[in-house]
Amino acid sequence: MTHKPETAPLPRALLHPRWWLAWTLLGIGRALCWLPVSWLLAIGSGLGWAVWRLLPSRRRIVRINLRLCFPEADEPAIARMVEGHFRALGMGLFEALLAWLAPDAKLRGLVEVRGIEHLDAAHADGSGVLLLTGHFTQLEIAARGICLEKRPFHAMYRPADNAFVDWWMHRWRAERSGRPALPKDDLKSLLRALRTGNAVWYGPDQTLEVPGAIFVPFFGVPTLTLTATAKLATLGRARVVPFFGQRIDGRYLVTVQPALENFPSGDEVADARRINALIEDAVLKCPEQYFWTHRRFKHRPPGAEDVYRRA
Repeated sequence: MTHKPETAPLPRALLHPRWWLAWTLLGIGRALCWLPVSWLLAIGSGLGWAVWRLLPSRRRIVRINLRLCFPEADEPAIARMVEGHFRALGMGLFEALLAWLAPDAKLRGLVEVRGIEHLDAAHADGSGVLLLTGHFTQLEIAARGICLEKRPFHAMYRPADNAFVDWWMHRWRAERSGRPALPKDDLKSLLRALRTGNAVWYGPDQTLEVPGAIFVPFFGVPTLTLTATAKLATLGRARVVPFFGQRIDGRYLVTVQPALENFPSGDEVADARRINALIEDAVLKCPEQYFWTHRRFKHRPPGAEDVYRRA
């Protein structure tokens, strides 16, 4: 059952002429959503190809990441994956646009959700749920798939510097997911949401130099990894339910997995390795759709070389 939250009213300041361009761009975005999805993905793929050609520094980061994670792949295979990733990034712009602005009727025939019963089972005893996923190019449309199933959840967000973007994204996330969005650094609200039986979207796979992060393997590479997943599950008395999306031939499959058993285990290293392994398995299903432009391995164990350093 969904609960429609109260949304923040439109601040009068956003009606000022300085924001008219932003309103115009929002209108253009809504209009674009009426185009066939195949057209939008083709345009996005072309934009991604252009970025691939024009940004050699970013292309280099993607290639380093892929070479580290797929050491068995030959150079032609790595080159194809790099180009494929940039095309996926371009498509991701329009996938986000569809996730944010397209009507439900357009997306219902485009997005298939499997395993939603696992989310229901995790909630059955009143437990809160960490909806755990990774940073993929289609992550917004995967989250929208959960919305289409009318399962409410809190999105986590980083407040934007732009007042229009911050207001609109906060309002949109609340309207779509049926629960108000939570700032990433508001731990008290996050734990309150979990302890009262709500679900919270959570992606722990961005490298952050924060207290408690430890080095555990990700595709065999020692990677600074958050241990917060186990801590939040403990403090929030919550179950962890992984879900991942993938684009397959212009359509989207969102797979919700059973809640993790025996998690947390009490061993933070084992728990962090388990989360990384889940994300690895999802990456292997659509490797070009993972967010490889992020410098995932910028933090290194003591004495290890900087993999992004230029010779």
